[in-house]
Order: sequence, then structure tokens, then C-alpha cells
Amino acid sequence: MPTEILMPALSPTMEEGTLAKWLVKEGDTVASGDILAEIETDKATMEFEAVDEGVIGKLLVAEGTEGVKVNAPIAVLLAEGESTSDMGAAKPAAEAPKPAENAAQVAAPPAAAPAPAAPAASDGARVFASPLARRIAADKGLDLGQIKGSGPHGRIVKADVTGATATAAAPQQAAAAPIAAPAPAAAAKPATAMPTGPDAAQVMKMYEGRDYEEVKLDGMRKTVAARLTEAKQTIPHFYLRRDIRLDALMAFRGQLNKQLESRGVKLSVNDFIIKACANALQQVPAANSVWAGDRMLRLKPSDVAVAVAVDGGLFTPVLKDAHQKSLSALSAEMKDLATRARDRKLAPHEYIGGSFAISNLGMFGIDNFDAVINPPHGAILAVGAGVKKPVVGRDGELTVATVMSVTLSVDHRVIDGALGAELLQAIVDNLESPVAMLA
Repeated sequence: MPTEILMPALSPTMEEGTLAKWLVKEGDTVASGDILAEIETDKATMEFEAVDEGVIGKLLVAEGTEGVKVNAPIAVLLAEGESTSDMGAAKPAAEAPKPAENAAQVAAPPAAAPAPAAPAASDGARVFASPLARRIAADKGLDLGQIKGSGPHGRIVKADVTGATATAAAPQQAAAAPIAAPAPAAAAKPATAMPTGPDAAQVMKMYEGRDYEEVKLDGMRKTVAARLTEAKQTIPHFYLRRDIRLDALMAFRGQLNKQLESRGVKLSVNDFIIKACANALQQVPAANSVWAGDRMLRLKPSDVAVAVAVDGGLFTPVLKDAHQKSLSALSAEMKDLATRARDRKLAPHEYIGGSFAISNLGMFGIDNFDAVINPPHGAILAVGAGVKKPVVGRDGELTVATVMSVTLSVDHRVIDGALGAELLQAIVDNLESPVAMLA
């Protein structure tokens, strides 16, 4: 029976994507691990691998189609001995939606051979499995939630289910039973809906008669808009501000860079900030936490995300175990992540996670600003420029120092005021006494 190839979820947050390019054509024979297509997510363009062997019978979605929902059929795979006549009502590729059409119009699955519904694990999490693996599991009465996948990203493939036995099988009739309509209460809207602002038609009417250009939103801009709106509407932000004297750090940085010149290493102030924040999360472990809906997760390593501006949006690549790495290692890793972020070449695991983020606009001449927390992070540090300012010295004399203003945006559900102040003090201490960071 022909198998549908479904739009993959290439990251935990992916709900839809763009089928950028097919790397196979109808009639091609493919094996597990072969690259089938290039898929554009909101953050990057990634390759999609085959998880089963067979012949490509139909390409159901055209190259360039946007908004293809995860788990929507995009092609049909024929097993040995099958032909295109076995595909029944599969919609031909020519009828696939054009790139400008809505994802809801993506070709429907063949009526003659509907794939089993996507299973869920016992804890409610979605289980990723190939269509062929789901069909075999259904035939054998297997519960996919109890099977460990060996495919890409833990996906369950044919080999995982062919030798399995139905020890924890769910009743097959239950899988085939029609889904009951939701109770009226489930469909009811909340008593107080979040304000959404004027829609496109209302805004365009305001500027009727004025000359403007409509700018289409790409996947990244849509995601940035959605996540920042969510962050400001759902996260109770509060802000802590400090000035940091950088004279000792600048002198120490100059000495290190002179010694590291022969190795081609040049440390930036941002490298020191990353290290200072990573160490501070170890010094104040209660602040190394994220919000998880009905609980907090307290991380043991310091995984620090750093905002990188790219054309049309931003990435926040994560430097994992940053407290354990040297300044030169952090500098090299950050340069590599930033370069690949600008080229849209980061893999999801490189920009998902972390408990804390840094956003540095000092290089753009910004003195200070308030950053928006990137959920589920507990805090983000907004870093301004280091500028010469008159300050009162320890002896009471007026002097000039290089001062950098920082603002710590904090999720009050995760970090209370005193704890946030303790975390920010640790960051200040690390930056004003940089030699101690290396101890």
C-alpha cells in the first residue's frame, strides 16, 4: 500500500514551513537517509531525509509552497511491487497549491489509504513516526508511545516496529473510532480576550491615499512578532539597572589580546560579558531557572543565549556550558555561531534552550535599553555602550571612568526582586574584577 511522506517537524516549535526545493523527482528510487528536499523553517533551511526505502510515486506539493503544515502529505512513496495505479485518489503534483496559496489548501491524503493518526506518548507528548511505521504498528496493534525511535531526531521508522510485539497495544478499534465533537464549553472563548489591535484592512484604510509599499512577512518575522507579543502579554517583566565601570576590564583585555595575538585570538568586551553572566548563574544557582507552565526548571549548567541580528530578524544561538569554557573558546564559538546565524545555517539545537540571554546594542552607540525576555528564559541582560563619564572615586575625588549601563529584564514568576538583584550584582562583580573570572 503506498505510503504518504509527511511534512516533517524539523524543530520542536515548528508548525509549518516552506518546501523550498525538491532534490528528487517522480520515479526516483530512494533509501533511508537519502535527502529528499530542502525545507525552510522560521529560522533556517534544512535538509529532509527519507526514513523508508521505495520509489517516489508522486510529488504532491510544488517547490516554493509556503505555509505547509507539519504532518501534511507532500509526496507518495511506493514500496516494492507497487505502482502509481495503487495510489487511488492521491492528488497529482500539478494540483498542489501554488506558493502564494494558503497551507490549508495543501493536497489531501489518498482516500483509499488513510494514514493512522499521529500517536502520542503516555505523557501526552507527540510521537514522531514514519507513515510506514505507523501503518505497521496499527496492523500489529502496537502502541508507538512505548517504542524508542532510531531515526533522525528519535523518529520511529520501519525497523523499530517490524520486530516489536504487541505487549502494550492500544485497542485498534479506538484508533479507528471517529473523534467526538468537542463539548460546547471547550470551544467557548475566554471571558476576556487579549487585545489584538487593528487588522490589516483597518490599518490600510488609515493610510488610504498615501504612498506606501506592502512588505510581505517571512517566516522569521512572523515568529519574532508572535513570540515577542506572547512575551509581553504573558511574562510579568520587571527591570533592574546598574552602571558598570569597565576600566579594569579594558586594561586586562588589552593585556590578554597582546599575549594572544600570536594565536590569532582577539577577545571582545562581549566575550567577557558572556563569561561574567555564565559564572554569575553558577554563583546564584536559584536564578538559573526557566518557566515551564506550571513549574520551574532549575538548570545546572550555564547555557547562555546571545542575540545576533540578521537580515529580517534575529537569532539567539546558545553557548552551552559557558561557565566551563575559556574566554578564547567562548570567543571562537561565538564568532562561528554568529557567522552561521547570518547565513541561516544554524541547526535547531544550536538556538533552542538556555536559561538566560544577552542582547548587546553597545556597538550601535545605544547607551541603555530594556530587552524583552525570550520565553522560557528567566532573564535577559540588555547591554549598552561603554562611554567615558565623570564619576566620584573611592577617595571622593571626581574622576573620569569608562562606564557601561546594563538593564536586567526579569520574569517575576521565576526570579523575585532580591534574587534578581543578587544575580545582577554577581555580573557586575565579575566584570569589574575580571581576573577573578579566570580563577
